[in-house]
Amino acid sequence: MAKYIYQSESWPHFTWNEQEIQVILGKVRHLQGKLFGQMSALGFSEKEETILSTLTLDVLKSSEIEGEELNYEQVRSSIARRLGIEYAGMVYSDRNVEGVVEMMLDATQHYNQSLDEEHLLGWHAALFPSGRSGMYKINAGCYRRGEMQVVSGPMGKEKIHFQAPSPGIVKAEMDVFLNWFNIDTKIDLVLKAAIAHFWFIIIHPFDDGNGRIARTISDLLLARADDSSQRFYSLSSQILVERKVYYEILQKVQHSNGDITEWLSWFLNCLYKAIISTEETIQKVLYKAEFWDKNKETILNSRQRLMLNKLFDGFIGKLNTSKWAKIAKCSSDTALRDIQDLIKKGILQKETAGGRSTNYELKNAGR
Repeated sequence: MAKYIYQSESWPHFTWNEQEIQVILGKVRHLQGKLFGQMSALGFSEKEETILSTLTLDVLKSSEIEGEELNYEQVRSSIARRLGIEYAGMVYSDRNVEGVVEMMLDATQHYNQSLDEEHLLGWHAALFPSGRSGMYKINAGCYRRGEMQVVSGPMGKEKIHFQAPSPGIVKAEMDVFLNWFNIDTKIDLVLKAAIAHFWFIIIHPFDDGNGRIARTISDLLLARADDSSQRFYSLSSQILVERKVYYEILQKVQHSNGDITEWLSWFLNCLYKAIISTEETIQKVLYKAEFWDKNKETILNSRQRLMLNKLFDGFIGKLNTSKWAKIAKCSSDTALRDIQDLIKKGILQKETAGGRSTNYELKNAGR
């Protein structure tokens, strides 16, 4: 038996248990339809807000899976700028953030365009604008030129989890992959997203960034499956939650002789959970819209509006007077006056947990 799936005679002809996969695929498809029904009932600004929140999450979480933490505000601002969405408190974004956002939006906003080598290499170059991955210099914007192993453990006692195809055959392997990707196969597009993800990871065509590009390829095909560039759910957010199992399944199925039932089943279940958790995002967006509608006559200064929007958009950590002062660029005394005014108006309240410093939260945040 071949050690790796790409060494088996049937490669890249994948098989799976049709009956098992159709059950979960049917559930996913039903949920997608239900979600799009809910979204069409939203107003324009709520829909825009949901898309912005979803894409921001997707970019942040896909990088986090690889252990890279991007700045939330920078990602959100970069996406908003590119989609032409205006909001208070937009910030300048670093080159590496711009690159990840560019790749994600290129995939999801132009989902109906064919994917070719030039496109993929452009994504890779955008991911690594400095030609470095952390401390290491890598070949950005081209297929890898060296052997690729996924290893763990201390030096001298490394454990090889995966040995990718040799660099000499990467281009030929990718040509086959891209040809399959672009032809109109009879496979359901959601299933195709799962197969493409696995296939790309197995080829591992780049020095780095293979996971992020694989997830972007899945997002592109899911946009095709929805026939919409509007993204309302984040697969990467759910993969991050299940990161350990994600890697375990990939590692296990890479040794199969072509049967990828276990991978497909895991991917579809993961997607199912990702769509369910979107309902949470929608609730937050509706709550925010409801709040501003209710308070349209309330007199608020620009600092208060800025900070309230930050609280609605997923403020990281605890809110106290010093954070307010820093973000709103004012003195601590002014920050405290702003907060006390909002407490008086029934908008903010002190956190019940207490502790050494006083923290504040939205009055109905726990609803």
